[in-house]
Amino acid sequence: MAHYAAIMLLAGIGIPLLAALNAALGVRIGSPAAAATVLFAVAFLTCAVVMVLTGPQALAKVASAPRHLFLAGVLIAFYVLTITYIAPTFGVGNAVFFVLLGQLISTAAIDHFGLFGARVTPMDATRAFGIALMAAGVFVTQKA
Repeated sequence: MAHYAAIMLLAGIGIPLLAALNAALGVRIGSPAAAATVLFAVAFLTCAVVMVLTGPQALAKVASAPRHLFLAGVLIAFYVLTITYIAPTFGVGNAVFFVLLGQLISTAAIDHFGLFGARVTPMDATRAFGIALMAAGVFVTQKA
């Protein structure tokens, strides 16, 4: 399990890097939407290579997947577009802090209700305190 934690830590490190790099690209080329499009093209190619290397047979099952599961694509596009537009003026740190707060809130709801097949982890006082502590941290960083 430690290797999963390490991989996810690296993924978490990548989120603010993604935000800063893509925001800078959007400013440099004068279009956050074009920067997001480039990001998705590179991401698509990267995912396609990994899929080919790990076995593309899963693509045959895509047509039978419930349509609501494709909302994930809309949500990642929303994230990338908003972070690319907002980070240059709001600050990468400020933007990512609010993203993290949103992730904690939505994660707690997904886990509490077992949405989308997630393992059920009920909301308890400790989890609620953690979310409140994060919200307080966001508030403090905004005042600094």
